[in-house]
Amino acid sequence: MEMRPNHRPKSKRWRRFCIWTLCILVMVIIAAGVLLDSLTYEPLDEAQAVFQQDTKITIEQLKDGYRFEPAGREVIQPDIIFYPGGLVEPESYAPFAKRMAEKGHRVYIASMPLNLAVFGQNKADAFISEHPGNRYVIGGHSLGGVFAARYASEHADVIDGVYFMASYADDGGKLNGLKMSALQMTGTQDGVLDRTKWEAARENLPDDTTYVDIAGGNHGQFGSYGFQKGDNEASLTPEEQLIEVTEAMDIWIQAIDSFQR
Repeated sequence: MEMRPNHRPKSKRWRRFCIWTLCILVMVIIAAGVLLDSLTYEPLDEAQAVFQQDTKITIEQLKDGYRFEPAGREVIQPDIIFYPGGLVEPESYAPFAKRMAEKGHRVYIASMPLNLAVFGQNKADAFISEHPGNRYVIGGHSLGGVFAARYASEHADVIDGVYFMASYADDGGKLNGLKMSALQMTGTQDGVLDRTKWEAARENLPDDTTYVDIAGGNHGQFGSYGFQKGDNEASLTPEEQLIEVTEAMDIWIQAIDSFQR
C-alpha cells in the first residue's frame, strides 16, 4: 500500500497563523496600555477636592469633559475652553477651572482620547454647540495649547482669543493675520518647554499678543498633578502660580472684552 505524506490543510495553517497573530496583537495593545497608564499624570488630592460640593460653582461631567460655571449668578462672557497637557488627566486642571468659574466664567475642560490632544483637536465643537451664540476663548497647557491653536486657526469666526500655558502655536495653528488676541504664559523655571521651538513659533502669533513671564513658576504647576519629569523645581508654591495664571487670564479677558465693545 502506498503511504502518502500527512500534510495539514492550508485552511488550518492559516487559522493557526491568524490566532497567533491576534494573540500577539492583543498582548502588544495591553502592554502599550499599561505603559501609557504608567506615564500618565494623575490629579493631586487638591485637584480632586475641587469636585466636592461647592456652593459657589457648579461642576458637571459631560461626554467630552467637564463644565464649571458660577452658581446662582449670571455667566460672564467669554466662555473658556481648556485643552490639557499631554498624558495629563483633565481633572488635574480643576483648580484653574474653579478659580475662573468663581470669577464668573463658564469653563470647559476637554477629556482627550488617551490623554493626548493630538487625538481630540475638535473637542471644542461639543462645548460650543451648547451655547452657539456665545463668545469663546480657547487654550491649553503644553501639547494642549498647540492643538487649541490649531482649532482656533480653523474656527476664527467663533474664537476671540487663544491662551497658552507653557505652549505655542506651531505651523499647523498659525494665528498671525487673524483678528484675535493671544496670551502667552511661561514660567521662568520651566524645564520641559522647548524654548527654541517656542521662540521660533512667536511669528505664528497675532499682533495682539500679551506675554507673561511667571517668575519662579515651572511647567507642572500650570496644573495640579505633581512634579513632571525633566522639569525644574519652582520657587513659587502651586497656589501662588495659580493666582498669577488666573490674574493674567482675568486681565487679558477684560482687555478682549473692552476691544469687542
